[in-house]
Amino acid sequence: MESSIFRFIFKYSGKEQISLLLLTMVAFPFLYLTLDLPKTIINEAIGGTHFPQHLFGHELDQVPYLIMLCCLFLVLVLINGAFKFCINVYRGVVGERMLRRLRYQLYDHVLRFPVGRFRRMSQGEIVSMITAETEPLGGFIGDSIALPAFQGGTLLTILVFMFVQDPVLGIAAIALYPVQAYFIPKLQKRLNILKKERVVKVRKLSERIGEVVGGIREVHVNDTREFELADYSRRMSEIYVIRYQIYVQKFLIKFLNNFMAQITPFFFYSIGGYLVIKGDLSFGALVAVLAAYKDLSSPWKELLNFYQIKEDARIKYDLLNETFSTDDLLPAQKREQPQPAALPATGNWRVTNVNLADTVEGEAPFPYSFSMDLNLPAKSAIVGEGGGGREQVGAILGGVRKPSGGGMRLGEEDVVAASASARAGRIGYVAQEPILRVGSVKDNVYYGLLRWPYNPSVSSTEDPAAFESMRKHAIASGNSDLDSEADWIDYAAAGVDSQEALTRRTLQVLTLVDMDKDIYELGLQGVIDPEARPELGEQLLAARREMRTRLAEPSIASLVELFDRDTYNTNMSVAENLLFGTPRDRSFDPDNLADNAYVRKVLHETGLMNDFIDMGRKVAELMVDLFADVEPGSELFEQFSFIDADDLPEFKLLLNRTSGLDAGDLDVADRNRLLALPFKLTPARHRLGLIDEPLQARLLEARHIFARGFDAGPPPVNFFDVESYNAEVSIQDNILFGRLAYGRARSSAIVGELIRDVVENLDLVELVREVGLEQPVGIGGSRLTPAQRQKVSLARAVIKRPDILVIDDATASFDSRTETRLVENLSREFSERTLVWVSQRAALAESFDRLLVVQGGRVVEEGEFSTLSASGDHFPRLLTETA
Repeated sequence: MESSIFRFIFKYSGKEQISLLLLTMVAFPFLYLTLDLPKTIINEAIGGTHFPQHLFGHELDQVPYLIMLCCLFLVLVLINGAFKFCINVYRGVVGERMLRRLRYQLYDHVLRFPVGRFRRMSQGEIVSMITAETEPLGGFIGDSIALPAFQGGTLLTILVFMFVQDPVLGIAAIALYPVQAYFIPKLQKRLNILKKERVVKVRKLSERIGEVVGGIREVHVNDTREFELADYSRRMSEIYVIRYQIYVQKFLIKFLNNFMAQITPFFFYSIGGYLVIKGDLSFGALVAVLAAYKDLSSPWKELLNFYQIKEDARIKYDLLNETFSTDDLLPAQKREQPQPAALPATGNWRVTNVNLADTVEGEAPFPYSFSMDLNLPAKSAIVGEGGGGREQVGAILGGVRKPSGGGMRLGEEDVVAASASARAGRIGYVAQEPILRVGSVKDNVYYGLLRWPYNPSVSSTEDPAAFESMRKHAIASGNSDLDSEADWIDYAAAGVDSQEALTRRTLQVLTLVDMDKDIYELGLQGVIDPEARPELGEQLLAARREMRTRLAEPSIASLVELFDRDTYNTNMSVAENLLFGTPRDRSFDPDNLADNAYVRKVLHETGLMNDFIDMGRKVAELMVDLFADVEPGSELFEQFSFIDADDLPEFKLLLNRTSGLDAGDLDVADRNRLLALPFKLTPARHRLGLIDEPLQARLLEARHIFARGFDAGPPPVNFFDVESYNAEVSIQDNILFGRLAYGRARSSAIVGELIRDVVENLDLVELVREVGLEQPVGIGGSRLTPAQRQKVSLARAVIKRPDILVIDDATASFDSRTETRLVENLSREFSERTLVWVSQRAALAESFDRLLVVQGGRVVEEGEFSTLSASGDHFPRLLTETA
């Protein structure tokens, strides 16, 4: 980054600023004519006596001459307005491009921060700096040259006009400017200090909010909500005090400016009036000067305001520069397509005299230095006590931390000095805490392959012209002009040549990291568009038919109640039975049916409206009576989930209030509350005896009437049809096409195995797993379990086929059997490559050819597992402690 905001402006927008300056200067002659013309109109057209006037060979009487001058004035006004419009738009364009450039540079610096920096800077603080703090700078950059030039030029033009009319009035107009120019900067200096304090406080507040949001689980577990609110209140109070002082200082400056601005008209009225009375100044000239002074105050205020904005922008830029332009930034690299990695995959991997602590980030150095010598390919395990350096070894070997001193070489190549492209191509690294991005499972697995748009022609950009326009703006703003929607996947790095082959390889890798069952389950919970994938839709319908055949067997028939358009499903709620499909419109969600006008219409047509209200009253009476003495946390509330413990007092009051009233006599609010209850009833679950067979028959009639009412257009509900695939529900629900019976032991496990058997028999497992790849992982992988997140992280490192894979305690959260299975799988996968496994479990080292024990920041023992476990000085104790 440039050292000052004006160096940044001139370096990247010098030509544009000069263009704005020239355009501004061209506007001043027209501005002067606009000021001078009213005097001519008053003195010559209105008060003149010499007519006709000769103009361009034509004689004009007084009225035509007046009209001509007024029209000329209007033209000049339009020209001045056009100049302002063009200048303002161009300023905005320049400012926005420079803002993009600044944010791009800041984001680039974030990507070049060493990992240790993020222990001192929170996500919220960085986001606030790149977004909120830079926002005002865009407007200032566009105005930085053009605005003072335009407003200053306007001010000078008006002053020149005033001096031409009368020098005394000109002097009166500028008499107080020196006073303002002296006092305002002094007051502004204190204001600048306060603004800087405010920016720092707001950063810390953003950091704190981000910290609390990231650790919200601990807030809930420890019930520290009141403490966090008190801490937030204190921080806001500190910001309030600073803001109050800013307001006092800012409006004091404004008060002084306004006061001085109002003194000048006193001079004009008194001195100008005296000169007109004495005949030394024409009345038209005085009017023109007064009109000009009205316009004079605006540019002067703009210049004073610009000075304040300039100081504010300078402070913000300086703070950003201090934060982002640091000596520990990773080196910027030339943008070019990554070439095959230069680091050797075989030979000697030597680490020499490296202190594992990051002293730049303030970590206390270890008493010894770390050295290691491996002949590649190798299978090595690194173990050690917590705090002895084991935790830092993996990050340094994986290239995510720069070693403090010493060196690391692969053969003759310096790993530390090598490009990030070379390291990423040869070394894979998996940390203990997986980090996933918003997107699907496959998006996260493929992340390690996104290194260049290898196939730019494959893009989701539908409008090439629009993309080309965006590309030109990106180049003008110093941003990347690469298409993020192109195909960035390096298929060669994964050892494949197409997307289909990559999908197959991805499923193999997920099996390798023990995630095959997880991805299958995710696939069953996924949804597909049968129109986009008609073959898969037909195959899943075949699975549905096979499943219905299996479920006809007497031994398991009672476990599932299948969907049938002409049969009431007792394991579905009344709302679900009425809809008999999945809503596409939120107004048809089961919770909203009581307020839905169309549903009310169907209930009236079938005579069910009053029955529903009476049923709602019975449900409320049962609940109030049943739960009168039940604790709020009782499981009974979960079973009867259509009414909460907090709602019981309200329903009790409602029943007392409506006792003896017919359904038609209830007010709207009470009717709605009672009407909503029956929709939640599920006969097989609640067993209240309210949904008997006659009522079920009437509800079936209502179901058919409900469905027929949408013949005129696309229905807001995707109705269940045994011959059609429902795109609104999961693959599993489409295959099952029914509901599990309540209260049947192990029904879920039995039916799950049955579904898997059907899927396997029809050879659909791989297709289901492919759908699993498309499932979203949520923010930070929140939709996956911790183990699943770690497995995705392992797959991401394995799929790019690194020559060296460093596992940095990444399996510590797994059980020993899973961890052992992963070691076996990855050892086979990397049989001809290098695998380094850093682990807190010493017993895991038995599967490796070489073992290194780290203590005090150095290797204290190394050798084979059998040798060290029998005669080592340190390893046997570790083996016992971590068993």
